Amino acid sequence: MKVKISNYPNRLICNIHSRHMEKKYGVLSYHNLTHEDHVFEAIDDMVQSVYDVFNWLWFDRRTQKVKVHIDRWDTWSMDHTLASIALPMLVQLKRTKHGAPCTDDEDVPESLRATSASPKENNWDTDNNHFKRWDWILDEMIWAFNQKCRDNWEDDYYEYREMGPEESKDLDSLFVYSLKLVWEDREGQKAHQERMTNGFKLFGKYYENLWD
Repeated sequence: MKVKISNYPNRLICNIHSRHMEKKYGVLSYHNLTHEDHVFEAIDDMVQSVYDVFNWLWFDRRTQKVKVHIDRWDTWSMDHTLASIALPMLVQLKRTKHGAPCTDDEDVPESLRATSASPKENNWDTDNNHFKRWDWILDEMIWAFNQKCRDNWEDDYYEYREMGPEESKDLDSLFVYSLKLVWEDREGQKAHQERMTNGFKLFGKYYENLWD
């Protein structure tokens, strides 16, 4: 597999006025502007008009370039192939994200639900668990894909040892290729698989919310 995706096309944008306002007032305030503020605004407009010519001639005509080449072996275990790509992307998304989407209480532990949060001051406010829920959901996705990248996670729930000469003659012994099963945790393996499946389910449910 070979994937090459270019950066999103940029435009020339003049920030003279916005930088002036932030430096002078600390915020972008458009109330009670002074003569100086209007001068910077006029300069910004003139420079931007020049920029817009270049944007029209070049930048607005550019598109993001995407090239994907799939080899035959990439689909032999497509779930593993995609996991190795999704995992580092999810890790980076959690590290660089600037917000969080609305999530359903049913997808998170009770302690992170909106019903367990402190009362909101206004109906339009987000509760104090809003961002915690998204972090938890992302962590579950990351964990699930990390486990999928492990080819031998099931080994955490089984233990084998080599059979002795006498044991290999015992037809009642449980053996696999001269190995005897001495310990297993089927309930643990089942819970592990169910958590992985839920992580993939969350990935599908919130797929369109995977943005920065």
